[in-house]
Amino acid sequence: MQITKQRYYTPEEYLELEEAADYKSEYIDGEIIPMAGGTVNHNQIALNLSTELNFAFKKQNYRVFMGDVRLWILQKRTYTYPDVMILAGEPEFFNNRKDIILNPQIIVEVLSKSTKGYDREDKFQAYRTISTFQEYLLIDPTRIHVDQFSKTGKKQWTLREYDEEDEAIALVTVPFEISLQDLYNKVKFEPVESEEESADIEGLA
Repeated sequence: MQITKQRYYTPEEYLELEEAADYKSEYIDGEIIPMAGGTVNHNQIALNLSTELNFAFKKQNYRVFMGDVRLWILQKRTYTYPDVMILAGEPEFFNNRKDIILNPQIIVEVLSKSTKGYDREDKFQAYRTISTFQEYLLIDPTRIHVDQFSKTGKKQWTLREYDEEDEAIALVTVPFEISLQDLYNKVKFEPVESEEESADIEGLA
């Protein structure tokens, strides 16, 4: 049996390939991993949040970036594309490249079935190595549910959950608040089958 050897890439090789690629990929310590395509709900949530943030910070010294801006995590040798990033002040660019930043204060990820475990664990661990990183939002596109992690001290983070439509999320490290109604505006959830309905369908099969 022939064993296929894993190909590892340098960060420079990854960036060169990414420039010519038709789709985005992440780079994790030598491996290039294609990113899954986003759903309509995923895109709507990221757009709703970014629009509200951009308006709120119109005359404040914060910058908002959406998913096309790349983040370099030096300690983990990782390139990734967070769904939304908030920076205080001016962005710090890696090697003077205007498409790669180093200093997000808040990162937001809209979850997907294939990446939600990675976003909650390994990716969050990687983000915590960034000295400017203070707050993390994980938004579920299949139901009303948001996890908000905020840094309270060295190696200390607190978690707050939101799951009711009449609630509002207040960011801890910047002056911004958004209602869950506005965050999920125009988002249509798929109907969830009950166990009884599933059993009826199986019985008809």
